[in-house]
Parts: sequence; C-alpha cells; structure tokens
Amino acid sequence: MVQKISKAFHSMDWILVGSLIPLVTGGLVTMYSFTGETNVFSKQVVWVIVSFIIFFALSFIDFRFFRKTTPVVAFYMTAVAFLVLVLLVGRTIKGAKSWIDFGFFSFQPADFAKLALILVLSKYFSKRHVEIGNVKHILVSGLYAFGLFLLVMLQPDLGLGIILFFIWFGMILLAGISKKHLFTVVLIGAVTFAGLWAYVFKDYQKNRIKTFLNPLADVRGAGYNSYQSTIAVGSGGVLGKGIGYGTQSRLNFLPEYETDFIFAAFSEEWGFIGVLFLIGSFGLLIFRIMDNAQKGETNFEILFASGVAIMFIGHFIINVGMNMGVMPVTGIPLPFVSYGGSHLLISFTALGMIMGMRRYRREAHRDLIKNEFLGM
Repeated sequence: MVQKISKAFHSMDWILVGSLIPLVTGGLVTMYSFTGETNVFSKQVVWVIVSFIIFFALSFIDFRFFRKTTPVVAFYMTAVAFLVLVLLVGRTIKGAKSWIDFGFFSFQPADFAKLALILVLSKYFSKRHVEIGNVKHILVSGLYAFGLFLLVMLQPDLGLGIILFFIWFGMILLAGISKKHLFTVVLIGAVTFAGLWAYVFKDYQKNRIKTFLNPLADVRGAGYNSYQSTIAVGSGGVLGKGIGYGTQSRLNFLPEYETDFIFAAFSEEWGFIGVLFLIGSFGLLIFRIMDNAQKGETNFEILFASGVAIMFIGHFIINVGMNMGVMPVTGIPLPFVSYGGSHLLISFTALGMIMGMRRYRREAHRDLIKNEFLGM
C-alpha cells in the first residue's frame, strides 16, 4: 500500500496541480469579496476540498478497464438516464429544467454527460481512427453526441448543448476528418441550428443570440448582462480596483457575478495584470493536459485527455467571450473559477482520471505518437 501511494505521488503531474491553484484561488477571492451578502464563498471552499480529495483518490485507479466496451456503454447510458430523470423531476431555474435537487446538493446531469461523451468518443475513435475517412464513423459518433445534445436542449440548456457539440467536433477533428466531410459536418450543423431556432429555442435564448450579433441593441433588456459585464471588464484598468472594490458587482449592476460573470468581477478587481495571470494559469493547465495526452499508453488515453482539454477550452472561450460581449450569454461557468459544486466535481474527476492514466503512461517522442495515432 505504501509503495502504491509512493508511486502515485511520484507520477502525479505537480505542475498541472500548481496551475489549478491560481484558478481556484482567483474564484474564491472574488467570492470572498461578497461574503457579507451571500454564503457562496464558504460553500465553494467545501466543494474545492471535496473535489481535490476526489482528484487525488482517482489518481490511484487504473482506468484501463475503460478500454472495454461494457463499462463505457454503462457510463454513457447512466448519463442518458440522468438527463431523462432531470426532465421528469428536475428543478427549473431561470426557465431551464437542468438540476436534480437532493436537498443538500443540486446536481446538473449535463456536466456528467460531457464526461460520458468524451469517454464514448475516446473508445469509439481509438479503434477506428484509421477509418475516419469513412463517413459512417462520423455519423455514428455524431449519433452518440446528438442523443445527449437533444436531451440537454429539451431542458433547454443552450450553453451546455454548445459544449457537447464543441467536444464532438473537436474530437472528430483530432481523429483526422477529411475536408470534404468537414464541410458536410458544417452544413449539417447549420441545418440543425436552423431547426433548433424554429422549433426548440425559447424566446429568451433567441434574444441572447440576437444580442450577440448586436450587443448594444437592447442594453436595458436582453443585452443588459452583456453590457454590464463589458463595463466591469473595462473598468478594471491595468491594476484593477482592488479586492472588494468592484463597484459593478457590489452595486448589483453585474448579475451572476459568482457564476456566469465571475470573469468580469475578477477583471474589475484585479485588472489587466490579474487577467493575464489567470489566462496564463489556464494556458499552463491545457499545456499539461496535452502533454499527458501525448504520452498516453494507447490511443484511448490520448483521445480522452485531448477531449478533456477540448471541453475546458470550450468553456473558457465561451465564458470569457460572453463576459467581453463577443459571445452570446449562455450560462457557461468558467472552469475552476466559477461557483458551483457540480461542474467543479466533474472537472476534477476528469483531471483525476488523467492522473490515473498517467501512472502507466509511456515516454515517447511526440512525433512517434502522432504518426501511430494517424496510422502513418
């Protein structure tokens, strides 16, 4: 047992762990600025501690059993079951039935679905990457993604639906999709979006997308959140206003400062220098994830870690984009920074699984791995 713990300790990617500290701390400090008004800070501290415990616990597990079809299918079907359950008994918040309330803890099944999609696509493409030129595999993988996407959109949750699409699209690009098939995928995406606009999207979701195209068209209505967040980001200047002096947040001009718009709240208090440090920490995290991906023992581990990186990048781009007024407001949290136990647990679970896979990684030149993966 002692030897096993020692091996896990030495195989841990401590640079990756170190990159998480500024992200988590930045979110906690921003929430602490408003401790007197809410208790989100104390709750988030608990979730951070629990998440780190899960992260380190998972680093001891040998995840090679996920190379088999049965556990992956079971994981995927569990995600489907959760998404169906939330439609039946879920709690509606801001027009979306996205949460299952357990009393002491509210769980968002769509977060679990992201991890399930990464797993099933990693398993599927790990055996078929040399056949990616066959459009059948793009369609089959698309059906896996669409099943989860449809259930999420029925809630409706546009933001997490976009993340699921982002994961699938990123992973088929990684698997080596042809340009012809890429054009087909884009065309199908455009047709699907048109159908969603006509029959699925609610009025408030349409307004958010319209606001994205022209953010200042309705600053007192649909564009209010985006407008206030851009003011908060810009008002931070170079060095920021200081911890607890973010007027946009403190005076309640900036909504959802602890979740959707925590980047704007952070920017106002820490300024441009703080934002650079936050982005740098996130960039280091992605770099370490991809470094672990390149040293995966098989294609499955390579794809899984890459899929996790794609998920985090999607979250980061959309959240920062909507805080700066260049993306529609979709309710996407900033990884490791925004308040919320559900997405924090899933994020640390994904990283913990990568650490578990790291224990049996191989040291190989990245070009060798790339050539093997692409079947060259």
